Amino acid sequence: MATEINSTHLQLLVTRVMPFGKYKGRLIADLPGNYLNWFAREGFPPGELGQLIALMHELDHNGLSSLLDPLRQR
Repeated sequence: MATEINSTHLQLLVTRVMPFGKYKGRLIADLPGNYLNWFAREGFPPGELGQLIALMHELDHNGLSSLLDPLRQR
């Protein structure tokens, strides 16, 4: 899945919380890899939430989650 990344999307990963499920209330950036992988297998939710989870999956899968660290400190 090709995901277009911009700075707004990256900022949303460290500010938007998961609205439902086992990890409700947790930042998208803090969702565990196995949960992100589950979405990748089963399907991402529609809309912006799904796009953000897909982006976080790509970052996590490719070992790039640390790119979000500077954004967390804002």
